[in-house]
Formats: sequence, C-alpha cells, structure tokens
Amino acid sequence: MEEENFLKKFTAGKFLSFALGFFGLQFAWQMRIILSGPVTEDLGASPMLFGLIWLAGPFTGMVVQPIVGALSDKTSSIFGRRRPYLLGGALLSALALWALPNSEYITNLISSALHIKFPELAALGFAAIMIWILDACVNIAQGPYRALVPDVVPPEQHSIANSYISLAIGLGSVVAAGVAPFLKWAFNYQMPIPAQFIMAGIAFALGMSWTCFTIKERRYIPKDKKNEKFDFIKSLKDFFALSPEVGKICWMQFFTWIGTMCLLINFTQYCVHTIYGVPDLSDVSEIVKASYDNIVLNATNFSSSCFAIFNLVCFAIAIPIGVLSVKYGNKKVHVLSLLSMTAAFLGMALFTNIKLVALLMAVSGIGWASICALPFAMLSQYIKPGTEGSVMGIFNIFIAGPQVFVCTLVSWIINKCSFNVIGGVNYHWEYTFFIGAACLLLAAIIASRVKDKTVE
Repeated sequence: MEEENFLKKFTAGKFLSFALGFFGLQFAWQMRIILSGPVTEDLGASPMLFGLIWLAGPFTGMVVQPIVGALSDKTSSIFGRRRPYLLGGALLSALALWALPNSEYITNLISSALHIKFPELAALGFAAIMIWILDACVNIAQGPYRALVPDVVPPEQHSIANSYISLAIGLGSVVAAGVAPFLKWAFNYQMPIPAQFIMAGIAFALGMSWTCFTIKERRYIPKDKKNEKFDFIKSLKDFFALSPEVGKICWMQFFTWIGTMCLLINFTQYCVHTIYGVPDLSDVSEIVKASYDNIVLNATNFSSSCFAIFNLVCFAIAIPIGVLSVKYGNKKVHVLSLLSMTAAFLGMALFTNIKLVALLMAVSGIGWASICALPFAMLSQYIKPGTEGSVMGIFNIFIAGPQVFVCTLVSWIINKCSFNVIGGVNYHWEYTFFIGAACLLLAAIIASRVKDKTVE
C-alpha cells in the first residue's frame, strides 16, 4: 500500500532528534578542518602538498554524493532508504578519525611487523589515504542526510528544518573546536591531537545512531523507479530542467564555496604562520620543530577558539535566520549574510590583531549560518518527489567543485608567495582572504538575482 503524501509537521523535539546526527558529523569535519594542517605539516607537507591532500574533499564530494544520493533514492530495505548510508558512513568515518593522527605509529608498526623499511614520507602517504577515506565516508552520510529534509519534512517547514541543521552544525562545531582550548584554559591540560580525533569519532557514531533510530523514513518508492539505473548525464539534465532559477542557485553556491573554503582550509595555517609568525616547518629538522612546539600549540588553540566563536554565532542565529527567511524571503536574508562575511574576510586579510581576528570570525559566523541552511531551502522548492537524493548529490558538485580551485590554484598562489624570516621561510596565508572576499561578493550579487518561490 502506498504511503500518503501528507507529512506531519515536525515539533521542536523532533527537529532536535533529526539534527543530532549532523551535530556528530560536525565533529568529524572540525577535526579535519582544524587539525589536518598541523598533522600533515608535521609529517612533511608543504603548502602546495597540503592543498593537494585537501583535494580528497572535493573529489569524493563530486563522485560519492551524486552516486550515493541516487542509490539512496532507490534503496528499499528493512533499515530504510537513507539510514544504511548515514550509519555506515558514520562508523567508517570513526575508524578513519582514529587512524589519521596515528599515521606514523601505524606505519612504523606495519614496518616492524613485515620487516620492511618504508620510505621517509610513508606516514604522510598513509595520512593522506586516511583523509581521503574520511572525506568519502562523511560524504556517504552527508548526501542522504540532506535528502531526508524533503523526504520527511513538510514543504512549509523546509527552511526551519535546514535552520535546525545549521544550528546542529554550529553547536557541534563549537563543542568540537572548543573542548581542547577550554581544557587548557580551565585545567591547564593540553588535550592530545589523537584524543581529539577519537572524541570526534565517538560523537559522530553516537549522534548519527540517535537520528537513525528516532526518525521514521518514508520507505515507499514508485515502482517505475526500482529498476531504473543511475544515469548521471540524464540526472544532470533533469536537474537543470527543474527551473531557470536552479542554475542561478548553483552558480551562487559555486562562488560561495570558493570563498568559504578559503577560510575552512587555510585558517589554522593562517593563525600559525601569519598571526603567530611561525616559519614553515615542513622541511626543517626535528630539533627546529621542537623549538616551536609551544607556539604551534598556542596558535592551534587560538584557531580552535576562533572556530568555536565562528560556529557559536552560527548556532545562535541559525533558528532566527530560518524565521527571518520565512518572513522576508530566503534571498534577502542570504544576500545580507554573504555581504557580512565578505566584509569580515577583508578585515582578516588586512589586519592580524588577535582580538580583531576573533571578532571578524564571529561576523563570518553570520554568513556561515546562512550558507548551511538557505541555499538548500532555496533549492528544495524545486525538487520533484522521488529525486531528493540525486538532486542533493548533484547540488553538492557545486559545493565540492569549488574546493578544487582552492586546493590547487589558491594553494599554488600561497606556495609562490614566500618570504624569508628568521628560522627559514614563511608564506602569505592572508592572501586567501582577498580571494575569498571577491568570490563571496560575486555570490551575493548572483543571489540577489534569484527569484524566491513562495511555498503556500
């Protein structure tokens, strides 16, 4: 018997249960964003190599999410349509989160067990593989998760649902980023990097499990869809045939995420090398590295604190942004949010005062709250029932694709802009914010030309 199209309205409690999985997912992303730079640089990664390792995110996002999204549309199991992907991705991510910071230990253990001497950069290679696995598994969970919104939430509550996701992203990121600085401040205890990754793996697995076991899915799939093979080109054509506005939303996302990833990828390195003045440590002796250990830890804690502030603002205004978008429209709220983030980026490019940078990260959090919610709400107005997973997967291409630009061209620009300092060389990491500001401004201009579709 076919399930009725009517969807019951979500209560606040049900929205919180729905969003808890994304709360856990953010622990994985925050460890990836904040700590992958220090981990890989310590193993010998230059700025350019660090950027290439970061390509894991966009490539897995562009390949994994469209395929997994389409597969989840057609999945019919006793566990539901989306839940196998949500839970499987979370559990595999937890294993990768444990292995990544222990790359050197694991490669040494394998080397001893097999009586093989690995090359000097074997640990870096293993860490890069773990980052690729981590990103792939997070994408396996993330695409079907976004597809749950039009799957189980009434159309008139899509903006609120995405705002709850934004709230979970903000709160999860605050907790994930803030634990180590808080322990250092309150108890003078420096939480080891491997322990922070293990914390993230546990949070991801538990949070996603809660969502999977508390949210009931619609398991009905139209009969004519069951045996239909995934045709990417056809799905892409269907995607852009939804409405002329979809193309504008995609270009808006493209430039938004160039700007956003300039921050997410490079902010910790910006803190370490530009604000705290630590020279590049990718090609120096262990003695020189050890002499900068305390400064690097302080810089990393500052970066974590800034990300906690950034995401605290996202958490605080996530629901208000959803309410404002219902009252004034998604477009107006999103344009103003992007412009606030543009101004903050310019400030970080021009000034390196610690207190000012923390304040500018708070301002950036306004744009981040909107980016995490409103583009998806704008797109979901045009999704046809039964195609939610494939549409969200294709839409992710315009999130993941821009990251290639940041990982390659922006990393290359930074790598070319070196200067001599006491103790070696350094790089102009602040240039990333000039590029990011220009792209966010362009995204705001495109967003202003999108027509809002009102859902009655």
